[in-house]
Amino acid sequence: MKDKIKLLDELHALRVKLEYLAQTRGSLTDPDVLAASEAADELIVDLQRIQKEELTRGRTGYRSFPSE
Repeated sequence: MKDKIKLLDELHALRVKLEYLAQTRGSLTDPDVLAASEAADELIVDLQRIQKEELTRGRTGYRSFPSE
C-alpha cells in the first residue's frame, strides 16, 4: 500500500492537471480530462481505504479493563 502523504501529493498534482485540462480543452467530456478524473477517483478510493483501515485499527486497538 502506498504512503498516505504520497497519495495526497499525487492527488493534488492530478487536481491541478485536471483543472488545466478542463480549461484548455473546454470540455469535461474530453478523453484526457476523463482519464485524469478517473485517475483522481482511484486515488481518492485508495485514500478512503487507508482512512477506514486506520479507523478500524484504532477501534480494535482499544482495550477495556478486565472486570473484577
